[in-house]
Amino acid sequence: MTLPEAFCRKHGLKVVIVGRPNVGKSTLFNRLCGRRLAIVHDMPGVTRDSKEAFGQLGDIPLRLVDTAGLEEKSDDPLMGGMKSQVTEALEGADVILFVIDGRAGVVPADEFFAKLLRKVSPPVLLLANKCEGRGGDQALAEAWGFGFGEPIALSAEHGLGLETLYAALAALYKGPLYREEEVAEDEETPPLHLAIVGRPNVGKSTLFNQLIGHERVLTGPIAGLTRDAIGVEWLYEGHPIRLIDTAGMRRRANVSEKLEKLAVNESLSAIQYAQVVVLVVDATQPLEKQDLHIASQVIEEGRCLILGLNKWDLVSNRDELLTHLKALLTTVLPQVRGIPLVPLSALTGRNKDKLMEAVLEMYALWNQRVPTAKLNQWLEELVSHHPPPLVAGRRLKVKYMTQIKTRPPTFVLFSSKASELPDSYGRYVVNGLREAFGFKGVPLRLSVRSTKNPYAES
Repeated sequence: MTLPEAFCRKHGLKVVIVGRPNVGKSTLFNRLCGRRLAIVHDMPGVTRDSKEAFGQLGDIPLRLVDTAGLEEKSDDPLMGGMKSQVTEALEGADVILFVIDGRAGVVPADEFFAKLLRKVSPPVLLLANKCEGRGGDQALAEAWGFGFGEPIALSAEHGLGLETLYAALAALYKGPLYREEEVAEDEETPPLHLAIVGRPNVGKSTLFNQLIGHERVLTGPIAGLTRDAIGVEWLYEGHPIRLIDTAGMRRRANVSEKLEKLAVNESLSAIQYAQVVVLVVDATQPLEKQDLHIASQVIEEGRCLILGLNKWDLVSNRDELLTHLKALLTTVLPQVRGIPLVPLSALTGRNKDKLMEAVLEMYALWNQRVPTAKLNQWLEELVSHHPPPLVAGRRLKVKYMTQIKTRPPTFVLFSSKASELPDSYGRYVVNGLREAFGFKGVPLRLSVRSTKNPYAES
């Protein structure tokens, strides 16, 4: 049984996974989440930002945090920022899973983490990962010396030893276990999923940090710092939001390394599961071919799209640029008219409130439902003004229309000989819907179906 995310969010045991690079922390994180959320690769140091998600072990709800692998001495300029994130995660933990490599045994880099964890108050469970077969016996014997009690042998990749981990977590978990027949009446409002996407080094992570008000993800002049899609639960003026920072997406032809391919796939997955997407573009070189390609992907997924024009303070011809961008969007993305353009500065926070106003407005439109009676009254006026074309000397008849779903708003138009209704007339109907009911900037879907002829069989 999969536990509901809302239950895990409210009652989950906060579990922080720590350890040196390449011991299998992200593999364990994915195992406990029940799906692949963190990028796993043989290269050490893949995880840079702490990643949070909900999961479970048996009937125990978990709030999981995967952290970067740290080294006591490193030339990596990002190591300071990664250490700060790990320290912050440890402070809010209910339990810490200290992972070592059971095949390699205890190494000096593990001692660095042991010293760090002896100073924190949450309980620490020591896990010897990669213990398939009897390969980890020596590591288990050596790990007793850390003073964290009996080490737990497991294999995150193969799911071995999880029953022992369950018993250890069950002894620490004091919250309620989920019972399907006892669904909580005060179920929380699910958060709005807001993804920040764009090309590398356009300021996505800087905007992410600016919105939530602190340095949650690593930033810098180096392109490609963000690898995983990093989600944070956030409250904006009473609205619960899950804000997701993503890796920069270059043209597919330029992506050759496996690690970057995995990062781009994470970004595409974030778009699929988002509800509103902010495409961050560099206002000093706006709407390059790759920007438009990303925008098309967002629209094809039926998600709300907002363009954040970052580095606006560096633009001199602002009015001229806005006019040019609006005209360009109308030409290259005609299927969605009225996409919001928000000039901003991720570095200073300029217009971040205007950006969030646009997000909430677009989300409301994305969820809007038009009453059938009102819809057909409008359709009758539309058809009388511009009737469907003639086919074989007879005019096609448009019977009625209904909205079958929201998110995105989806409509069905019933007509005689639906297959012969031109696509141009369908676009005319969609544009009319957009203007009449305020769906500017929201992707709309329309399907045309034939009405059955009651005399056809006789």
